Amino acid sequence: MTTEPKPPASPLTERQEARRRRILQASALLAGRGGFDAVQMREVAETSNVALGTLYRYFPSKVHLLVATMEDQLQHLHETLRKRPPSEPQPSARVAETLMRAFRALQREPHLADAMVRALTFADRSVNHEVDTVSRLTTAIILDAVGLDGPPAPAQLSAVRVVAHTWHSALITWLSGRAPTDQVERDIRTACLLIDVTTADPGPGRPA
Repeated sequence: MTTEPKPPASPLTERQEARRRRILQASALLAGRGGFDAVQMREVAETSNVALGTLYRYFPSKVHLLVATMEDQLQHLHETLRKRPPSEPQPSARVAETLMRAFRALQREPHLADAMVRALTFADRSVNHEVDTVSRLTTAIILDAVGLDGPPAPAQLSAVRVVAHTWHSALITWLSGRAPTDQVERDIRTACLLIDVTTADPGPGRPA
């Protein structure tokens, strides 16, 4: 049985955007204090000063809310990186430094990091839109660090996906206590070497 695609959401008004911002701030605050279990929808509503029914209209579940919180955190990171981009000469080194800056930011908020990553892990098809947005943001952050002159070649996009998957996996193993920080950094830097390979040889039909 198929379902009809949802129509595009109407742009939020200024008041609605402010309300959404308060909700995301409350989500990050509660998650930062106690992780995934500390984010209870009723408490989020109270903390953000919105009605519980209104909160559910914005975010149908805690998983939707926390994935949106990760999207919000990534957007802030993206803005910061654009103001202070990495300056290393090699694309792989720029990407590695970008992802390590993101990792260090998450290290400062381990409960928040754990809550967001758990939400991504628990997300089902109903959260596809939010998960896809997180994926696109991660890709955009990596591509900015690569510094291509034009659209990425398929091989370059594949390398970016491998790097993003490695970063996500390394974050999970660190959060679970199965990988120390230095191992996370080694794994990320090793995966980022693929960026240099595909940038030097973008594939047939594409200028190097």
